[in-house]
Amino acid sequence: MALVVRRIVTGYDANGKSIVIEDAPSKTVMARRPGMESTVIWATDRPVPDLGSDTDISAGVKSTTVVNGTVCRIGLFNPGVAARVHRTESIDYAIVLSGEMDMELDDEVVHIRQGDVIVQRGTVHNWVNNGAEPCMMAFILIHAKLPEFGDKGTGAFG
Repeated sequence: MALVVRRIVTGYDANGKSIVIEDAPSKTVMARRPGMESTVIWATDRPVPDLGSDTDISAGVKSTTVVNGTVCRIGLFNPGVAARVHRTESIDYAIVLSGEMDMELDDEVVHIRQGDVIVQRGTVHNWVNNGAEPCMMAFILIHAKLPEFGDKGTGAFG
């Protein structure tokens, strides 16, 4: 299954009237690992975005997060997706749009289903699809400062 996501972006005309400035499939689909595709729907590069600007940086986002910014991404995880254990410097709101998946943490696994929402607070994790159907998830990632635990490394990786 190929990932196709319709992206509808609103804005303003010269008189301040609300309009649609783009309505098209997202053009930023990429494969980050075997069995998984994702697309950045929108991203910002500052903590307080300027909505008067039409600057779209989504095509330039190659990493999971944007320093001092936000990323809205849709991911499609096929059954048997390759492992990617990682930690991001962000607070992530992950929403299961369809399908089911397992969220692996250091010492536990949580089964998640359509409609579940995960608040991922910079912890080490992996998304695993052990099912028979693809799982589609929405991710809203906001750059954040990771906690420190003495000499234990807590930096972003993966």
